[in-house]
Amino acid sequence: MSIDNKLLHIHIISDSIGATATKVAQATVAQFPEMEYEIHKHILIENEQQLIEALESAKHTHGIIFMTISNSHQAYIAEAFAAENSLVIHNLIQPFTKDIEQRTGIKPVGLKGSQFELSDQYFNRIKAIEFTLNNDDGKNPEALKEADIVILGVSRTGKTPLSMYLGTLGYKVTNLPLIPEKEITPILFEIPSSKIVGLTNNADIICNHRQKRMSEFGLSSATRYASKERVDEELAYAESIYQKLQCPVINVSERSIEESSVIILDVLNLPHKPRW
Repeated sequence: MSIDNKLLHIHIISDSIGATATKVAQATVAQFPEMEYEIHKHILIENEQQLIEALESAKHTHGIIFMTISNSHQAYIAEAFAAENSLVIHNLIQPFTKDIEQRTGIKPVGLKGSQFELSDQYFNRIKAIEFTLNNDDGKNPEALKEADIVILGVSRTGKTPLSMYLGTLGYKVTNLPLIPEKEITPILFEIPSSKIVGLTNNADIICNHRQKRMSEFGLSSATRYASKERVDEELAYAESIYQKLQCPVINVSERSIEESSVIILDVLNLPHKPRW
């Protein structure tokens, strides 16, 4: 096979799924938007034979290696091979573990499973987002039992954007609209109030949001839905439901989605998770 010298070959060598090395490689080549490159992945390396095969592949294309191998002996073999064959290798584990070991005196355990933990966290968040999308606006009452957080509120109190934001943090969220004429599912009263939160807002603000919403659809804003009388009626109904459920109530007036989400996590005693 002939080698295209204009094409940069990047080899990911990892005893895990190679997510860390891939991200570093992609972040690096992003600095060269006009450059052509190809990424070759050699993942789930378990023994020296597999490692040597991956290294030979990198040698054949004279590629650059991004490596996450937790086994120090295997990492040494890879670095020695690269030196002997004039290959560039970036060891993304050992230099950092050595620095920490020298600073603390604690020996690294060489745990490759910790990288899978990061991957599991990623996929758990994807599942949480999918759950939240599929259960927006009371689509599936049965999902209330599985949800981590249940958000209640009248129309235009920000239930959906709050749900989606919390979903990106890894929480399975469902939300229910509170409408006086619509009977609430009895399932709501079967789940712990410790995972339910009610939203409220200033009536004038809700009226304004509803009027804008009607205008977006090309409809008159002078409707009962957007009237102060109707909003007051709905807020009073929502308050009665909150009292029956004995759930915490949050006023989202003049609060960003991020601020409201922090308050929700605090009142429900849930941990704050970084976004991705």
